[in-house]
Amino acid sequence: MASSLVVPVIDVQNENFKELWPAMVVAIKTASFVALDTELSGLGNRKSLLAESIEDRYKAICHAARSRSILSLGIACYKKLDQKPADSYLVQVYNLILLCSEEYIIEPQSVHFLVQHGFDFNKQYGHGIPYCKGNNKGGADDRGVHIRALFTELLRARKPLVLHNGLIDMAFLYQSFYAHLPERLATFTADLSEMFPAGIYDTKYVTEFELRLSASYLEYAYKKCKLDNGRSVGSGTTGPHVHIEFCQYAGHMSTYVDYRECPAVASVDEQTDICQHFSAFGWCPNGTKCPLSHDTDRIILQDEKNKEDKWKKRKRQREKKRSEGEGSSIFDGAPENKIPNMEVDPEDPPGDQRGTVAEMCPDGLPAMDSDGNTPQSEGKSLETDSKGNSVCDENVTIASIDDSQNTKNNTNDGKSGVGSGTGAGREKTNNRSAGIETQKKNADAGTHRAGFDAFMTGYIFAYSCTVIRKEEAREADKEEEEEEQSWLPTCLNKVYLSGKAAPLNVVKSTFSKSSKAHMQKMEMVWGGRC
Repeated sequence: MASSLVVPVIDVQNENFKELWPAMVVAIKTASFVALDTELSGLGNRKSLLAESIEDRYKAICHAARSRSILSLGIACYKKLDQKPADSYLVQVYNLILLCSEEYIIEPQSVHFLVQHGFDFNKQYGHGIPYCKGNNKGGADDRGVHIRALFTELLRARKPLVLHNGLIDMAFLYQSFYAHLPERLATFTADLSEMFPAGIYDTKYVTEFELRLSASYLEYAYKKCKLDNGRSVGSGTTGPHVHIEFCQYAGHMSTYVDYRECPAVASVDEQTDICQHFSAFGWCPNGTKCPLSHDTDRIILQDEKNKEDKWKKRKRQREKKRSEGEGSSIFDGAPENKIPNMEVDPEDPPGDQRGTVAEMCPDGLPAMDSDGNTPQSEGKSLETDSKGNSVCDENVTIASIDDSQNTKNNTNDGKSGVGSGTGAGREKTNNRSAGIETQKKNADAGTHRAGFDAFMTGYIFAYSCTVIRKEEAREADKEEEEEEQSWLPTCLNKVYLSGKAAPLNVVKSTFSKSSKAHMQKMEMVWGGRC
């Protein structure tokens, strides 16, 4: 069986933030794109967040961002390697533990969810990086070593920003590290379009409207992309592949690293009843008490089997209708070459009940509880050149990971790489020296969900770019377009909206103006003062 993929996640706290600052800044500046993910103290009222009016939704999100806080921030920097096989990336992942210095609301159900997934609140309150929200208070956002200055460095880098179901993320990032959120949605999107001129990409939109996966919650999308990529590599075909490399940390740096194992997926022989609610949405109201399986690997394999069964059933029905040759039918008298297009799809096999669950929550999101709130899931879902390697200091080397290692994170209840598997994962990674053993306690603590989620988000984007662009190039019978033109033109600045058939377009319209606070910030960012 193929060995596991092990992802090193650097734990950034108040004590080591200044030490790691230069490496983080270089990683951002040399990246081809940057993926972000956040963990939040709450989201507020569920019903308001899913209002029919997008403007009303934005107001509810603004209220949540102003009254709640970011608990941790995940940053995954993906740098395309020119001297390696096509679509090879050097990936550096950081998980920043944050502590808002102002009063904020923390919701009990958010605490329950985060603790269930290994978040350490003692660590957050004892070692979190402090920050203030809203407009700049006292210090300069473009000077010093603090989280708002790091966000400024991200803006100055002008890199594509990648998120998963990113509208709430962007609102919290804006309010927490940039300025007070504007009152109108059009002003907010106008500001964003100028803050990130290289574009914003939402992998939930990509998986829903481009890849068209059976489900689009983060863990499912990542594992499905990873499985398909591993199959493509293992088949030896010339098709699109993504190859991942990580820095290998040694010495003192190794004490900051949590190695997260993604076990290789194996075929499932025994029959197991799958929780259809978890299968559709990535969470279950019964949590760990649910008697049904929450194994995402099983869910993916079952979806593939159902899809194959449907195809076979359609094929049998076509053959049966063609063999009949006579009798009353809607196909009587129709041209033979038109019949295949006239056939009605047979009903779905009984084993595929995802549609039933989707009808209960048509937007593909968790249902409200009695207070109109929703458990956090999917993070927040209601839901360059060879010099880039210099980001690794004298205690860091490069570890190459072959994507023929089918990476499946065998977890339940949305746990992404948290648990006992991390220890075994480290033993499988190039015998990474005794320094890794000192990290066993940190790996078991499971505090890096935002960092690992950012890695998964970036991986989905890298895989989607590889597959979609090469498919378009084949269809057009021409060479693949240059990366600098656009990563995914059809997904540029399109943010997923729950329950809507169309995305939110992050553009500055002729009828909207940028906010005053944003214009002042942009003068500081692009003015180059330091």
